[in-house]
Amino acid sequence: MPDLTEIRARRPEAIAQAAAARTRPAELPERLMVIAADHPGRGMLLGERNDLLDRLVLALSRPGVNGVLGTPDILEDLLLLGALDDKVVVGSMNRGGLHGATWSLDDRFTAYDAAAIARNRFEGGKMLLHLDTDDPLTAATLAGCAHAVSGLAERRLLALVEPFWRDASAEGAMKAISVASALGTSSAYTWLKVPVVDEMERVMTASTLPALVLGGGGPADYDAWDRALALPTVRGLVIGRSLLYPADGDVAGAVDIATGLVAA
Repeated sequence: MPDLTEIRARRPEAIAQAAAARTRPAELPERLMVIAADHPGRGMLLGERNDLLDRLVLALSRPGVNGVLGTPDILEDLLLLGALDDKVVVGSMNRGGLHGATWSLDDRFTAYDAAAIARNRFEGGKMLLHLDTDDPLTAATLAGCAHAVSGLAERRLLALVEPFWRDASAEGAMKAISVASALGTSSAYTWLKVPVVDEMERVMTASTLPALVLGGGGPADYDAWDRALALPTVRGLVIGRSLLYPADGDVAGAVDIATGLVAA
């Protein structure tokens, strides 16, 4: 692995050069297998950074993995490592609602914005949307997400919205999906990032928007992911910790099982 700190200290312009030289996918694949690595930006550490990068590079090298989700620091490291060619790159946008903070529902846009995503020649941006009708901090995040969806749609870039209602029931999930689907001046480029909850068959009828299923922070639940992938609006997976840090340590093996589900 090249000395990323030395490159950043001596040649910071190398990041923009790598972004400009990256080979982009010709189109958005019909099915997506995306590796998520934006957790540290909210204070949810994924271990020592070089080890995380090794795991990410390995995961991205596996057949069938066609996307990555990350904050600027992680995506720029991956650019410098030459790991993002032909991948769908999604920049994480709002990371200000730090994990465990009293203001976490006021999830400020502290990372990418639509202009930066376009400038870096990435394929889209992702935003987190926690919804609680009893908490006034929700309103600012709603407005921020709507602005981000509009900015991405104007540039014909993917807007990946991850909505959560204050409870994890089927009704709550359907409400969250409905609110997320209506954000912005256009939903033409909006996709959803949804957790596996009870009654997924009913939950996913709340919108016609394409959706990716997220993995959560626990052990890989391949059976649940497989069932969700059979639903008409579900077009793939966005998985992070479950595949990057499997219990048996076999990153490649865990990733290959997940990609097999997406490809089936």
